[in-house]
Amino acid sequence: MPNTIPSLKQTTMTIKKTITKWRWYIIFCVLLAAIGTSAFLGSGASHVDFSTQVKPILNKNCITCHGGVKQKGGFSMMTRADMLKPSESGKPAIVPGDAQASPLYQHLISKDVEERMPYKEDPLSEKDINILRQWIDEGANWGNHWAYQPLSIVDVPKPKGWLFGLFPAPKIDWVKNDIDYFIYDKLKTQNITPSIEADKETLLRRVSLDILGMPVSDSVRQWYLSTPSVSYETLVDTLLASKHFGERWAAMWLDLARYADTKGYERDDRRNIWRYRDWLIKAFNADMPYNQFLTEQIAGDLLPNPTDDQLIATAFHRNTMTNDEGGTDNEEFRTSAVLDRVNTTWETIMGTTFACTQCHGHPYEPFRHNEYYQFVAFFNNTRDNDTYEDYPLLRHFSNKDSLDYVKFHGWAQGNLPADKAKDIINFVKTWQPTRYSLEVDSLQNAALYDTKWLGLRQNGTCRLQNVALDNKSQLLMRYTSKTTGGILNIHLDSLNGAVLASIKVDTQGKNKIKAFDIQPISGTHDLFFKYKNPNLKKPDEAGIMFDWFSFKEPFPKQNTRDNEGEKLYWSLLNANTSGTPIMIENTDFKRNTHVFERGNWLVKAEKVEPKVPNAFPQMRATMPKNRLGLAQWMTDKQNPLVARVAVNRFWEQLFGVGLVETLEDFGSQGFAPTHPELLDYLAYSLMNECNWSVKKLLKKIVLSATYRQSAQASSPHLALDPNNKYYGRYSRVRLSAEQVRDQALRVSGVLCDKMYGASVMPYQPYGLWESPWNGQTWKQSNGEDQYRRALYTYWKRSSPYPSMLTFDGVVREVCSARRVRTNTPLQALVTMNDSAYVDMARIAAFKLTDNAQLTDAVQKISHIYNKAIGKNISSQKLESLTKLYQTALLQFKKDPKKAHEMLGRSEKYKEPEVAALVVVNNAIFNLDEFVTKY
Repeated sequence: MPNTIPSLKQTTMTIKKTITKWRWYIIFCVLLAAIGTSAFLGSGASHVDFSTQVKPILNKNCITCHGGVKQKGGFSMMTRADMLKPSESGKPAIVPGDAQASPLYQHLISKDVEERMPYKEDPLSEKDINILRQWIDEGANWGNHWAYQPLSIVDVPKPKGWLFGLFPAPKIDWVKNDIDYFIYDKLKTQNITPSIEADKETLLRRVSLDILGMPVSDSVRQWYLSTPSVSYETLVDTLLASKHFGERWAAMWLDLARYADTKGYERDDRRNIWRYRDWLIKAFNADMPYNQFLTEQIAGDLLPNPTDDQLIATAFHRNTMTNDEGGTDNEEFRTSAVLDRVNTTWETIMGTTFACTQCHGHPYEPFRHNEYYQFVAFFNNTRDNDTYEDYPLLRHFSNKDSLDYVKFHGWAQGNLPADKAKDIINFVKTWQPTRYSLEVDSLQNAALYDTKWLGLRQNGTCRLQNVALDNKSQLLMRYTSKTTGGILNIHLDSLNGAVLASIKVDTQGKNKIKAFDIQPISGTHDLFFKYKNPNLKKPDEAGIMFDWFSFKEPFPKQNTRDNEGEKLYWSLLNANTSGTPIMIENTDFKRNTHVFERGNWLVKAEKVEPKVPNAFPQMRATMPKNRLGLAQWMTDKQNPLVARVAVNRFWEQLFGVGLVETLEDFGSQGFAPTHPELLDYLAYSLMNECNWSVKKLLKKIVLSATYRQSAQASSPHLALDPNNKYYGRYSRVRLSAEQVRDQALRVSGVLCDKMYGASVMPYQPYGLWESPWNGQTWKQSNGEDQYRRALYTYWKRSSPYPSMLTFDGVVREVCSARRVRTNTPLQALVTMNDSAYVDMARIAAFKLTDNAQLTDAVQKISHIYNKAIGKNISSQKLESLTKLYQTALLQFKKDPKKAHEMLGRSEKYKEPEVAALVVVNNAIFNLDEFVTKY
C-alpha cells in the first residue's frame, strides 16, 4: 500500500506556494488592519506630556514669580506638592481633574488685566492655555525632566521585517554600527539622505586631530595611505594606543578642572600642580575606567591605602583659587573654594546649574536652597584653608631624600604595627594632620602677618580652638624663631588655665620642625598660647613666627641601638621638598555645615548633614557620607546624569556640537537633545557594554558611518538642515586653540616629543605678563621646550597665553564646560603675525630647502600644502600660492635686509628664495582648511 502521508519537505513546499499565492492579499489585509487601528487610536486626544509640553510653558511664563526665587501669593510651581498646597488665599491653585474649578486656569483666561496671569504681561496663547487646561483635567500629573529619568536599555531602531520575518526588512548599506541606525531613522523623518564617506586622506586627518589632537607623523601617514591592507579600524586602534592620546584628552579636561599654574586673584602667585596634569595624561592613556577616573579625582585620598597617584588625582579640586593678598579673610576664601568645588562637580560631571541654588531655591529645577548646603557638607571637611603654602601638600623627595624615604618606608613597615606605620609614613609625606597657624583667633599683641603666618610679640597671646588631645603627649611645630630667650606657654581652655606645656624657644633658623612634650590630657579643648621674650626690644617685633602645629603621640620607641628610623624620620620631616596640593579629610575634628541665608557665608542658618538632592535616587546605605560615598553615588548606574553628560562631552569633541548643545546645562532651561534615544543608548553602553572605557566609546563613534561622512554640503542638505543638527553630513569645525598650535608644530617638523613635567614658556612678547605683587616675569624656555605641545604651556590666570585666548581658550578661574567658538580677525592676525607661528613657518622653510628631493618652488609648495592640509593641492590653489611666492621673492631680492629679517637673521639661510617660502608657509598656516577640521 503506497504511503499517502506527505513528507515534511512536501508540506513546507505547499505552505510556501500558498503564501506566495496569497501574499498580496495578506499585505492588503495587514494594511487595512493597520489603518483601522490607527483610526481607532487617533479617535481620542493624546495625553499631555508634562516635561515636553507643560514645563516649558511654566518656565517661560510663570516661574519668575512663582518658583525657587519668588513665590508671590504664597504659590510655587517648583514641584507638584508645591502647586497643590493652599496659597495665601487659603485654597490650592490647582484642583487635579477639574480645570474649571482651578484658580490657576481661571486666572489664565480672565479678561480682567488685574486678575489675568501672567501679571501685566501678554496673555498666554490659546494653544498654551489649552495644554494647561487639558493637563489639569488629566490630573495635573508631574513628570521628571528627561535628564533626571533613569537610564535603561534602548532599542536600536533597526528596520523590522513584516509578518514575523516573512517579508524581510531592506538592508541599509550606509549603516556601519548601531549609532547609524539612530541617525538614519531621524534623517528619514526629515527627508535627508546621508552623505557619502569622506576620502581616505580626509578621514586620516580628521580622526588624527580628534584622537591625538594633531596630525599623525609622516611615517604613520605613509603606512596608512600606501598600504591597502591597513583598514580604517586598524588605523583607529593605532591612534588609540598612541602615547599622545592622553595629551589630547587631558587638554580637554584641563578646562573642566580649571587647571592653572597660578593661584588666581590679585597676587596670582605660582602654584606647583603640574603633576596633576601628568596624572590626567597617564589616566587617559591607560584607559582608566571613567567611574574610577572620577572617583580618584573626587576622593582619591579616602580610598583604602591610597597611592601617591591617587592623592595627586585629588588636585582636581585643589585647582581652586587661593587669595594671597594681605588683609583678606581666610575663612571667606576657604568657603569660596568649597562652593567652587560643589559648582564644578555639578557642572563638569553632571551638567547641571546647581550653583543657582546657593542663594535660593533653583529657579527652574527641583532643587531646594537647603539641598545645596547638604551637598556642600560633603566638601566642607577637608584640611585646606586658603593657606599661602597651599597645604595640604603631597611632598616630593628628590636625590638623597628620595632614597632616605624608601629606607624609612621599609623600616616603618618592618618595625611598626600596620596602623602606626601608616600614620607616620603619611605624616612624612604630607605633614598631616596639622593645624595651621592662621586658624588662631583672639589675638593680643600678635598678628597674622600678611594674613598668612602667626607672629607673637612680647606678651603676645592667641587661641587655637577645638584641639583633640586624646592620646597626645607631643607637640610638633614648624616655626621660625628670630631671637633667643623666648618662652612659649600653652594654657588649657583660658589664658589662666592649666599649663599644658612651657617651651623654651631658642634660635632654630627658618621653618624648622621640632617636637616638644606636653601634658597628656583627654578630650577636645581650646588652647591659649602666651609668648614672653625679654630680649625683644621693639614693641611691634615678632619674636616667633608659626606655620603649623601638630599634636601627636611621640615617635615609637625602638629596640635598635642606632635609632635609624627616628633619624630618617626627622631628616625627612625637615627636608626641603616641592609639593602638589591635594585633598585630605579632617579626622581629628569635623566642621559643621550650615545653610547660608541668601548665600551670605556670614549669615548661617540651620545646620545640615551630607545628603544628595531629593530629585535623584538617594545614596545606598553602604555608601559613606563623605566624598568617597559621593563619588560612589555619582558613578552608580542608578545615577541618570553622569554617563549622559560624559558621552555628550565626547560627542561634542568629535562633532563640534553635543547631542545636547548646552554641555553645562542638562536642565529644563538647557537645549533638548537632538537625538535623545541615541544619547541614552550611548550612556547605557558606556556603563555596561564599554564598562566605562572611554577608548571603547570613542572607537564606536569614530567607526560609525555618521562620523565618516563627507563634510561637503549639497544644496538640499543646506536647505533642509543648515546647522546639520540631524548629521546628514560631517560638520566643519574650527580647531581648538591647542590643536591649532600643535598642528603647526607637527607640520613644521619642530614638535618636541617630550612628555610630562613642569609647564614651559614658549615665545611671548616682553612686558605682556605683568605680576606687580610677586615680581615674576615670563622667562622664555630654551631649546626644544619652546616647541612642546600646547597643553604644557604655563597658564597664568590673570594673563593666559594670548594666542590661546584668541582661539577661544578660557581663563580658568572657574570651570568651563565648553568653549564657544568664534571667528574674529584677531585669529588671522595670530597665525599670520604671532612670532611663534612665523618661527614655525621659518623652520618649515629651512626643512623644505634642505630636502634634496624637492628641486623647485612648485614642488616645495605642493609638499608643504600636502603635509599641512592632508591632501594634494589643487591647480587653482597651487597657482595662487605660487604667485604669492613669486611676489615675495621679487620683493626680497630688491631688499635683502628684509629677507634676512624674515629668516630670523639666520647664518645658514640667507637666500630670498627661502624667505619667500616662509611667507608661503605662513599663508598656509592661515588657510581656513588649516584651522578647520572637515
